[in-house]
Amino acid sequence: MQCPFCHARDTRVIDSRLAGEGDQIRRRRECAECHERFTTFEKAELTLPRVVKRDGSRVPFDEEKLRSGMLRALEKRPVASADVEAALVRIRRALLASGEREVRSRAVGELVMDALRALDQVAYVRFASVYRSFQDVHAFREEIERLESEPTPEARRSQLSLLPGE
Repeated sequence: MQCPFCHARDTRVIDSRLAGEGDQIRRRRECAECHERFTTFEKAELTLPRVVKRDGSRVPFDEEKLRSGMLRALEKRPVASADVEAALVRIRRALLASGEREVRSRAVGELVMDALRALDQVAYVRFASVYRSFQDVHAFREEIERLESEPTPEARRSQLSLLPGE
């Protein structure tokens, strides 16, 4: 690792710790020449699947596009940034866990809608209205009625499981 201060190539690791959610390693390093200390982060480079759009084109997964869409839906809503980032991590992990090289944009959209439903129902309806191209008030009403008939995320978490292992 090259020293960011004097650009010497000889540095040594002083301390290593897990960082983030356990998927990164934080290393404290010291330069052998100028003795300055600095921190580096090491993370496994995992390849997210390519996204197959409705028109059949294939594009690389773009986490910033995903983040901006969620933040647009969550605009002026009382949702913490940490909760949004945790939802993004869950979506990314779900895509990686699928093991697929390509995933349909519809599948990504459904993951986003599930995450938004758990974070904020208003943001969920905002996103769904654009994602599902609601054409009239009737479509909004149907989605809201469906949302009202489902238990809230808090209620689902507080329910006791009837089956072992759930």
